[in-house]
Amino acid sequence: MDSHQYLRAAVVFLLATVIVVPLTKRFRLGAVLGYLLAGIIIGPEALRLIGDYNGVAAISEFGIVLMLFVIGLELSPQRLWVMRRAVFAAGLLQVLATSAVFGVIAFAWFGYMSRAAAIVGGSLALSSTAFGLQILSERKEVSTAYGRQSFAILLFQDLAAIPLIAAVPLLALPGRHGIDPYALLRTIVVIVAVVVGGRYLLRPIFRFVARTALVEVSTATALLVVMGTALLMELAGVSVTLGAFLAGVLLADSEYRHELESNLEPFKGLLLGLFFISVGMSMQVHLLLQSPLLVIGLTVALLLVKGMLLWPLGLTAGGLNRKDALRLAVLLASGGEFAFVVLRQATDKGLIAQQQGGLLVLAITLSMALTPLMVAGIGKLLGAKEKEAPVRPFDTIYADHPRVIIAGYGRMGQVVARLLRTQKIPFVALDHSIEQLDLVQRFGKLDGIFYGDPARPELLRAAQAEKAEVFILATDDPESSLRVARVVRRMYPHLKIIARARNRQHVWRLMDLGIDDPVRETLYSSLKMSRKALEALGVPAEKAVTEVERFRRKDSELIKIQYLVYDDEAKLVQTTREAVADLSRLFEADAEEITTPSEKGPDADTPLINER
Repeated sequence: MDSHQYLRAAVVFLLATVIVVPLTKRFRLGAVLGYLLAGIIIGPEALRLIGDYNGVAAISEFGIVLMLFVIGLELSPQRLWVMRRAVFAAGLLQVLATSAVFGVIAFAWFGYMSRAAAIVGGSLALSSTAFGLQILSERKEVSTAYGRQSFAILLFQDLAAIPLIAAVPLLALPGRHGIDPYALLRTIVVIVAVVVGGRYLLRPIFRFVARTALVEVSTATALLVVMGTALLMELAGVSVTLGAFLAGVLLADSEYRHELESNLEPFKGLLLGLFFISVGMSMQVHLLLQSPLLVIGLTVALLLVKGMLLWPLGLTAGGLNRKDALRLAVLLASGGEFAFVVLRQATDKGLIAQQQGGLLVLAITLSMALTPLMVAGIGKLLGAKEKEAPVRPFDTIYADHPRVIIAGYGRMGQVVARLLRTQKIPFVALDHSIEQLDLVQRFGKLDGIFYGDPARPELLRAAQAEKAEVFILATDDPESSLRVARVVRRMYPHLKIIARARNRQHVWRLMDLGIDDPVRETLYSSLKMSRKALEALGVPAEKAVTEVERFRRKDSELIKIQYLVYDDEAKLVQTTREAVADLSRLFEADAEEITTPSEKGPDADTPLINER
């Protein structure tokens, strides 16, 4: 394409995106479906506005590479080991069972070769991470039992997609009835080289670049790592997505994780959108018109078979009740975005015929389109109610170099604001509750208090967060506070975040975002009540203060120990019991030290105080 054609193609892509995607989001059908519809509309099956489909597909596939890198960033080996039961129990069973069932159906009923049937079964076992997490977030069900189990299964599916994508070129080698041992050995050698080289090279490189303090250099370095690793894998004949994923995992525990994620997020979003548009352009919509019953039958079969496998899995391996298991089955029954990658690759390599691949892609797309409707329907059937969003516009913020931003002007936020006001420290307070701000305004107009969602980047910019020094996260909703923390950590890494935590689970999730020592909202008041209770029972004030402080220190240590295992309920119980026993021994030791000789008796085993 010449420059005119490139410019025309870019305008068409952007126009289709800004028109179709907001419409699908408006009807809660998800952005992914919007991109697919945009691709269908501008593609060869409809308006034919884009001619060079292959060029678009080649560029767009880098979006999948970036997505795999970001998934790797969010998945440190230590965290994966902690979550091993939730991920590798239900997740592994789901992928194996679903892959086997669909593989057998493809082989026995549709006449696929064994290698093609294995690829089809594996691809149909994968669900849509983008759809699943988006729906859970919109319905505020991420922290529910079925939400956590859904996340664990989706996480394992993302992991399973890596070897599945890498296996397609190996299975497609001509004249082979199995996997080439030489190709497998070469893959292992390249993976080891990437792991070893990345472990000893990446952190020094990022440390050197960080000294420049230039955002564009940091972004370029992040892109260089992803593209360089992908190129190395491609030169070795290995899947580029596997290389990107490994690079992300190697940096998951580094101090540069959040900066990398924020730098790559815009590129990932745009290129992923381009990828889904290219998938929509390649969809053979004429097959739906030629064989509507076949396509609809495949879609219904995908949803029913997958849902029937997921429901008992949620009851047994997931430990869910019947309603939550049904919600899990409906949410994860559709196909996923990685299926597009696998099927496109399998079609290009000749493992699957073009028409067969086109029918499967159509069925997966229709299943994804039906998922939001099915989730909403099952929610109403089971009695779920959604909250209506407030319609009041955000306040216009007038701020003059605030040093502190307060998110949440409830009980804790008001106390912080009053103290800052007495010290004449300029601040801006943001709250998303209309009722709360209306109540505050009844007692007089207060400067620095504004209505708005602190998770919105434009509101933080209006509040001049880039000039602030401290960010007080005082919102009372755990999910909302986590959302705000992610945005602030990504956009303003220089801000010191002091976060309010509802409970221990909330503390650990804030610590996942790099927030040190979150403040539990009831801890210090409970400790003060305990001290007063001890004093009321006759314990000397100094002794009461000492004992309460000892308890606080041990509890703080326990929080950090349990942070490493908080996804493992058995380990949580074990560490709690150990901490209680340890604290009891400390208190018993103190009691022994102050016991008199007459009380101990002559046969006491421990030495007496002032024995000489």
